[in-house]
Amino acid sequence: MFAIPSGVKVSGVAHSFPAGEVGSAAAIRRNLPTRLVARSQELVLAGILKGRRKLPEGMVMHAPPDTGITLPPQQRFFKKGAATGPPRESRFGPVWIWAMTGALFFAYAAVSLRLHERMLSNSYDLGIFEQVVRSYAHGHLPTSELKGPDFPVLGDHFSPVLILVAPFYRLWPAPATLLVVQAGLIAASVVPLALWVYRKLGTLAAAVVGICYGVSWGVASAVGFDFHEVAFAVPLLVFSLVALARGRLSAAAYWALPLLLVKEDLGLTVAAIGVLIALRGNRRLGIITGLSGLLGALLVLFVILPAFNPNGSFAYWFWLDSPGGGHGGPLDQLHKMTVGLVTPQAKVSTLVLVLAPTLFLALRSPLVLIALPTLLWRFASGNAFHWGTGYHYSLVLMPIVFVAFADALVDRRANPDSVRRYLVGCAAVSLLLLLPSFPLWQLVQPATWRADSRVALAHRLMGRIPDGATVQASSQLVPQLTSRTSTSLYGWWQSRPNPQWIMVDTRVPQDRRWPLDFMKEKIMLDQARTRGGYRTVAEQDGFVLLKRG
Repeated sequence: MFAIPSGVKVSGVAHSFPAGEVGSAAAIRRNLPTRLVARSQELVLAGILKGRRKLPEGMVMHAPPDTGITLPPQQRFFKKGAATGPPRESRFGPVWIWAMTGALFFAYAAVSLRLHERMLSNSYDLGIFEQVVRSYAHGHLPTSELKGPDFPVLGDHFSPVLILVAPFYRLWPAPATLLVVQAGLIAASVVPLALWVYRKLGTLAAAVVGICYGVSWGVASAVGFDFHEVAFAVPLLVFSLVALARGRLSAAAYWALPLLLVKEDLGLTVAAIGVLIALRGNRRLGIITGLSGLLGALLVLFVILPAFNPNGSFAYWFWLDSPGGGHGGPLDQLHKMTVGLVTPQAKVSTLVLVLAPTLFLALRSPLVLIALPTLLWRFASGNAFHWGTGYHYSLVLMPIVFVAFADALVDRRANPDSVRRYLVGCAAVSLLLLLPSFPLWQLVQPATWRADSRVALAHRLMGRIPDGATVQASSQLVPQLTSRTSTSLYGWWQSRPNPQWIMVDTRVPQDRRWPLDFMKEKIMLDQARTRGGYRTVAEQDGFVLLKRG
């Protein structure tokens, strides 16, 4: 009900009330029906107080200047000049969401940087990506010695978005720059998801969804394995899918389209987003977005990548071959695209783990369909590394699955008990069952923070290699050298021949050795000394440093 000041005159009939008395007094009831009074008060007074309506003829409102009339608290929204937008907290979110995001950023950065400091980062892929970003930072098209002498990386994977890292690399020319940027990109993706859940379901739900997504196994695996360009896709996907869930279809398309600059396969993900936009009501925008994604992917795969690749074609078509090699006949391809998508068992296990943190509730949201392009190419691949839970391959699946999970929770908000049960289950699976098995758990393991004397020795020996020299090195030593030398991988057939320096760690465990096993590495080192023109500069604690000439 609205408060009516004293001296109000309605339809020419004067009614006298004490200042601020509610308009449901008996005097009003005697003159007008109760429902008419209530409705007239809502329509007339609300319109007057909003400033959108003048007093009707015959109605006057005035209040004694000394009454100090104020509207009841629930009506202050309508005061003239009051802000009509969301309050500051609802626009930028509560402080704890930003604190949670900051904590996750430091966790990601700590794991990645510590692995690099312990010489557990790799030539493939941190070394390659540093050479790419270093090229951009020096103002020329990206090349990577690790892929071959002056190899044009735009003929390998299409990721021009990496140019955005170049300004940071100019300020801090080190592989750690890439790891910190990756941590920032992934952490930033937590904010739009947590804010949306906070506004729809409250603090508890936002905290559970934000934390469980932030420490999800796909995110942890990517953080624990070097740097990858798909880190740029993560915030773009979250912003796009949250906008799609909120019905902001134009924003969903705008956030999705830059995925075309992240990696060649993500054009299919853009196409999937376009399909959902069309199904949700904006057919024209959905068709434009879907065609942009599909045609963009085809353009990159069949025109841009072949134009830069020295062999004149996309370098990874062989991933679609059978594991034994070859395309096979029609029946083989039919098997591959049907039964082969769920065999061997590793593929099913990965699919179960993708959905398990959401207790499979993500399947109740159509947003989960956006994961199909990534799952299809991975499970159709003949590369067994694509089937499992390791490396970075599941990073882009995590934002899709968790936004779909949040979307399904929002649909169930009329049933708080059901929402609460799913939140408890999500926390139990993510934090108790999965987190200890993936790299973020290293933060609480003493070995992560234990100093290794061999690391200091390796850096002393690498310090003897001058800046700008050509070097071949073991995989774990490569990222320690790429910022200041022209580095390639020791024992890899594509590496630049006859480098000025060779540095090898002969004590790398067998499960981390690549591309040479222990015996092949020993034979190659002996040949370099005896027939390759190299002399031993240092040999200590398993490290061998050779110089040509």
